[in-house]
Amino acid sequence: MNKITIAIDGFSSTGKSTVAKQLAKALGYVYVDTGAMYRAVTYYAMNNGLINESDFNSEALVYQLPQIDLSFKFNEALGYAEVYLNGLNVENKIRTLKVSSFVSKVAAVSKVRQKLVEQQKKMGQDKGVVMDGRDIGTVVFPNAELKLFMTASAQTRAERRYQELIERGDQVEYKDVLENVQERDYIDSNREDSPLTKADDAIEIDNSNLTLDEQFNKILRLAKMTIEDLE
Repeated sequence: MNKITIAIDGFSSTGKSTVAKQLAKALGYVYVDTGAMYRAVTYYAMNNGLINESDFNSEALVYQLPQIDLSFKFNEALGYAEVYLNGLNVENKIRTLKVSSFVSKVAAVSKVRQKLVEQQKKMGQDKGVVMDGRDIGTVVFPNAELKLFMTASAQTRAERRYQELIERGDQVEYKDVLENVQERDYIDSNREDSPLTKADDAIEIDNSNLTLDEQFNKILRLAKMTIEDLE
């Protein structure tokens, strides 16, 4: 059976990673969470005093990029690959609201994007990959056979993110989560390097009123139709 490249882009907290994991598992494809890569670099910057609420030393981060090694290791118990930073599993540490508050600023740095995009292209060179992020269909894989663009209202996305953080045990306020979602939307859409935009040939999926099952089944049908069209 022919293998394709599936690029999933969209705003933060639209469930890109969730459906990408489901899709990769159903198709037997490799799943790559590019958002986790940017979060890991952000986590590195935070731990090394390069970014805080009042300052961001992007030049120092760029200088230290060769010291940042990112990798994914499949966790059979979870059913997906977790991200490792310099040999340490940081999958849970990078999912906090604190990391979320800085990640869009880090992702806007051109040298950071260049380093990670290069890695992402290598990960998907043999096809049979589902990759989600902000610029997968426009920059990383402009020739992907199936491109999706996920969207939902900011309020819907903030509520989903808020519930996710609360269930993890994080102490957060809904208004702070909403402000973070709105700020990330602005930064992601207005940065100079690879801003978040919908590829001309991407299929838009507004999941504001879709259940997880409805969303997955809809996207799985699109994937299977795309694969069948190549046979």
